Amino acid sequence: QENFTETIWDTGIIPSDESIHVEYSGPELRAQTRYFYRVKVWDNFGRESQWSESAWWEMGLLTPEEWKAEWITPDPTGIDPLSEAAFQLRKEFTLKPGITSARIYGTGVGLYELYLNGERVSDELLAPGWTSYHQRLQYQTYDVTQLLQNGSNAIGIILADGWYKGNLVRENHRNIYGDRRAAFFQIHVTYSDGTDEIIVTDTTWKASTGPILFSEIYHGETYDARLEKEGWSKPTFNDHDWANTIIQEVPIAKLVAQENVPTRVTEVLKPIDALVTPSGDTVIDMGQNMVGRIRFKVNAPEGTRIVLKHAEVLDKDGNIYFGNLKFAKEKVEYITKGEGTETFAPHFTFQGFRYVRIEGYPGQDNGLPLENFVGEVIHSDMEQAGKFECSNPLVNRLQQNIVWGQRGNFLDVPTDCPQRSERLGWTADAQVFIQTALFNYHGGSFFTKWLRDLRADQLPDGNVPFVIPNVEGG
Repeated sequence: QENFTETIWDTGIIPSDESIHVEYSGPELRAQTRYFYRVKVWDNFGRESQWSESAWWEMGLLTPEEWKAEWITPDPTGIDPLSEAAFQLRKEFTLKPGITSARIYGTGVGLYELYLNGERVSDELLAPGWTSYHQRLQYQTYDVTQLLQNGSNAIGIILADGWYKGNLVRENHRNIYGDRRAAFFQIHVTYSDGTDEIIVTDTTWKASTGPILFSEIYHGETYDARLEKEGWSKPTFNDHDWANTIIQEVPIAKLVAQENVPTRVTEVLKPIDALVTPSGDTVIDMGQNMVGRIRFKVNAPEGTRIVLKHAEVLDKDGNIYFGNLKFAKEKVEYITKGEGTETFAPHFTFQGFRYVRIEGYPGQDNGLPLENFVGEVIHSDMEQAGKFECSNPLVNRLQQNIVWGQRGNFLDVPTDCPQRSERLGWTADAQVFIQTALFNYHGGSFFTKWLRDLRADQLPDGNVPFVIPNVEGG
């Protein structure tokens, strides 16, 4: 308990030069239980500190038996299982009064976003992250106590291809881990009378497609706002014409609680210029290379198609240059619904870019309204560890570039590049850079997660593949 009236484990005074990585060695811990802890230290002169502020961790689900959910996917008689459009899954459920706590535990293949009673559950992006999916799949835990209500509730899940079944490594190379998207979630609700209730993914859920017509890591996203289903994750929504769901076999060896820090938007950049190139393209300049996505606002008639094409450089003539992207399209398309000001950013993709070619934005021939565009920087949300600054501005700029390069390439796995059709976890690159990386950021959990995938993908003779997760083979 937070007031430490009930002590589970007390180390006592331990004479040692070890001040970190002290492992818990007390009684066995219980699943779904929150534990509070605090520390104090003595120095070599016997001086005693005050207690630290209390902190906590919470245990997840510890055994397969605690999972009551089923893997579900849309019934193929109602929705093409190989559809490029993202799936939307939903379920309504009723809760009693007296909710004291609630958690969602769950995961999906490939990527998911989670909604509850019309609200996005988390600001995390590209969940559940990229692991050696057949060996290890991360699940996430969300505290949703404040999002639930007495009586009717609804949960909604969007599923996209991601790394699991999207295009990776080579053109037309898809379905590396599987060819069916699926969801696996359960809500645990605790009431004030001491009772519990569990709501799980099963065949009582309904399924549909929606406005996300296409979404790929390399290629971007196509979104038709006219196909939005207003209120689809609220309990009042009418889903009578939605398809049924079926149980899907998913070849996962082990579910593990999320090990790495989540991927998030960590900074917002404003463009510095809009230019017209010699070939007549309207291009936004973000002022520097960045990794993430563009978020824009638009007010336009229904059916207006706006296309954003991302690139890193201009060529010698000043035209936007896509040649280094190999076969990655880095293209985002948005079709308006024509209802006032609309705001959009893609969901299940990221781009590496400085320049963005804009097509179809209303009135762009008379000048693009830069205030309607921002760049959202996306990467694993690590805490900064070290800083370096000296009297030489060039050395300072070099260090800033190193940090920026790390932020651009630490997106759930340590990648080699964030823009072209690669974005893979090259082991040599990571080995060379890891000491610098850990000076710049607290990357312990980032590398712990990735090195466990290295171990999972290590070859029987001990050899390590070129990239982790091993999607190249050999």
